[in-house]
Amino acid sequence: MHFHIMTLFPDMVMAGLGTSITGRAIAKGLLSIEAVNIRDYAFNKHNSVDDYPYGGGAGMLMQAEPVYLAYQAIEEQIQKRREDTEAREEEGALSARPKRTRVIYLSPQGQTFSQEMAQELAEEEDLVLLCGHYEGIDERVLEEIVTDYVSIGDYVLTGGELPAMVMVDTISRLVPGVLHNDVSAEFESFQDNLLEYPQYSRPEVWHDKQVPPILLSGHHANIEKWRREQSVIRTARRRPDLLEKAELTADEKKLAAEILREKETGENSEK
Repeated sequence: MHFHIMTLFPDMVMAGLGTSITGRAIAKGLLSIEAVNIRDYAFNKHNSVDDYPYGGGAGMLMQAEPVYLAYQAIEEQIQKRREDTEAREEEGALSARPKRTRVIYLSPQGQTFSQEMAQELAEEEDLVLLCGHYEGIDERVLEEIVTDYVSIGDYVLTGGELPAMVMVDTISRLVPGVLHNDVSAEFESFQDNLLEYPQYSRPEVWHDKQVPPILLSGHHANIEKWRREQSVIRTARRRPDLLEKAELTADEKKLAAEILREKETGENSEK
């Protein structure tokens, strides 16, 4: 999978994504991540890409042309790679119509990023992530190139670099081969709209706290049953909003309802 991050701070992006799991995946050729410096496409000697907004207002606005030129350079690179791949795989065959690349603008006005969205985006061959700065980007270029508006939460950050890194990290984990154990991605938080169950490692007793005996039993069916129950309990206590979308059995619904009642009773007693 190929990530193309349009940014004013490429070093920040690559320093964060060039380590740990994503760094190893890049080294193995499972991912490619490039940070495209929008300043390289400025059309003045100072490489400035911002100007005052029409109509007045505080702050500066990123101009349309440098952003568009950076996008064009990325798109040309993507299309050339796709054409080369098609030529190798099907020499002499008619070329398919070029596929529109998903271009995601990181913005608090966008749809909230989720695990479900990450799974969808992990199916893409290429993703372009556009990081805004200052007071935003000229609306005209957004209308021209952006396919998706995405937010990582209802708050405002200095720029889009941190959200882009969050998205790349989350999506990368779903690319086959990136995790040492591909199965692990299927059982993490939010995968079934349930939070992950508690986990324990050695020693068996730490600070007088014992590992739950069921985990030492070796009975895998019982362990899986316990883990599922713990996921339901933890979700009901910490993120009850997720339960609306979770597929629960009748017994699990009853368990969740009991936890919610206990939680409500506890909260009322504290008032």
